[in-house]
Amino acid sequence: MTDTLDELADRRVVIENVEPSVNGGRFAAKVVAGWPVTISADIFCDGHEVIAAAVVTGDGAEHRLRHIANDLWEAEVQFDRLGRDDISVVAWRDAFGTWRRDTLKKIGAGQDVTVEVQELNQLLAPMKARREEGTTLKALKTAAKRGDMDAILSDETAAYMSRNGPRQNLSRSETFPIYVTRERSAFSAWYELFPRSLGPEGRHGTFRDVIDHLPYVADMGFDVLYFPPIHPIGRTNRKGRNNSLKAEPGDIGSPYAIGSDEGGMDALHPELGDFEDFAALVAAAQAHGLEIAMDIALNASPDHPWITEHPDWFERRPDGTIKYAENPPKKYEDIVNFRYYLEGDAPNLPLWRAIRDLFLFWAERGVLVFRVDNPHTKPFPFWEWLIADVQAQHPETIFLSEAFTRPKVMKRLAKIGFDQSYTYYTWRNTKEELTAYLTELTTEGCRDYMRPNFFTNTPDINPIFNQTSGRPGFRTRVVMAASLCGNWGMYSGFELCEGEPLPGREEYRDSEKYELKHRDFDAEISIRDDVRLINRIRREEPAMKDFRNLKFFPAFHDEVLCYGRFDPASRNYLLFHVLIDPHRPAEFEFEVPLWEFGLPDDASVEVQDMLHGNSFTWHGKAHRLELDPVERPYAIWKLTPPGGVS
Repeated sequence: MTDTLDELADRRVVIENVEPSVNGGRFAAKVVAGWPVTISADIFCDGHEVIAAAVVTGDGAEHRLRHIANDLWEAEVQFDRLGRDDISVVAWRDAFGTWRRDTLKKIGAGQDVTVEVQELNQLLAPMKARREEGTTLKALKTAAKRGDMDAILSDETAAYMSRNGPRQNLSRSETFPIYVTRERSAFSAWYELFPRSLGPEGRHGTFRDVIDHLPYVADMGFDVLYFPPIHPIGRTNRKGRNNSLKAEPGDIGSPYAIGSDEGGMDALHPELGDFEDFAALVAAAQAHGLEIAMDIALNASPDHPWITEHPDWFERRPDGTIKYAENPPKKYEDIVNFRYYLEGDAPNLPLWRAIRDLFLFWAERGVLVFRVDNPHTKPFPFWEWLIADVQAQHPETIFLSEAFTRPKVMKRLAKIGFDQSYTYYTWRNTKEELTAYLTELTTEGCRDYMRPNFFTNTPDINPIFNQTSGRPGFRTRVVMAASLCGNWGMYSGFELCEGEPLPGREEYRDSEKYELKHRDFDAEISIRDDVRLINRIRREEPAMKDFRNLKFFPAFHDEVLCYGRFDPASRNYLLFHVLIDPHRPAEFEFEVPLWEFGLPDDASVEVQDMLHGNSFTWHGKAHRLELDPVERPYAIWKLTPPGGVS
């Protein structure tokens, strides 16, 4: 559609490239409550007049933009209320600012400014002051009539007119949505366990057993405790151990085959306990600084009560039989597919609402963090509607997308509302792979809407790297996951260096998905000290919060990754060296990034070794270090430049 003449004329001041914005405002950019957000735009106009601009938030508050360079303008804004907000940018020709700049130049050149004073009087004449500043405007008009140049050219007058002066050719950008989340959506440490495995040897675990295990999880420094599905498990076509198609007597089945005559996704597996036990667990976890996360897996076993109660909620074949889940040629006969659309492409709204109500059901029971299983196999419009509806009622809710799929699909899920996303970290093992992947996540457009969660492993993913890495590889993968990313996670057993695979597969032998797994959590091989250390550093060092401050620095060895988490606002600077090769030591040269502090190559910085606590001084840029996979596979340094931040 062609703009009318009036519409074109109303946009004399050009406002372009407002950031953050996602798909031109189609989706909301994500920000964290209490964290400063840089909002920027390219702003310019014809001619040479002074320009002024501001960001306007949803409550009508204005935040002045400042000119940076080359017509780029920026402002730092903080959002404090969870939920939906928006921003727009307004810009105008600053009549008083232009008059003041030009008049000062003329006075400096010794020119007469009698006419300029008359222009100022014309400019001030129509202005009406707010009640609290009425005397200021009156005094200014009096000074202008007298030609009191000291008064009318003072900094105080400039500040007053910047706030209140006329805005010529006021132009406004489009409105861009913002979604404000709590900090845990961008900064969290997850620990995954199967509650049923926490009982004594030979007994099914309970929620009360999990309560007894909370000190162990909290001691490692995690703040989210995540469970795979905890609902009744179907019996029809139940899977046996190691995903065998035939279950033997006593096999407990996969928790992802949800539903039996004991209930569905709003019920608890009876051997785990009842809702009173679950409530006690939620409260106990909170007392330990932990938040419970639940797995919402939209998988129904053939025994799910909805199949008889709502037969039109499930996909069926032409012969009327129910359609099992499959990824040809694989079939998953212990689960069946929901039917999200009806004939004529109409959404199956009763099903959509019922699933939405499941999230609300658990939110009302104290669960506000949800890991969603395979969301990329369900319709995007369904998720966009559901997440918005749930968060409108519970803005504290966090949705983690478990979608190991194509990059654009993963990013679409983040755009439509998922707060966090699983990633390719499990398969990024070399220096080049890690550097390229983190550069994409921290510097490209997805940084405004996609919050990665670096899980070291999952019940489905036994990383090939760790199958042969030995204990050193488990240590370094934990440290990198926790220090490269704001959100990270670990599936139980990783701290015990579990890595035995099914032959030739990226899966665990004797997978806990199909049987109870009792562990010795005090085993000597444990890397619990490494986990505890990196989680403590994350909590105590402000630079660790926003992973977008990540920078890579030179380490002259192909098997050593060097990177920094630098936060000038808090004067907090951490430098990491990680040995990627778990089998061979490396001696290498590296550069201390003195340039980040505006220091010359021969300057010095104070250093604290975060592993051992000792402090010393690095003189100059070039240094050498040796890392050993057994003795010291990584190093973490806290840097303090002279005088703090430059």
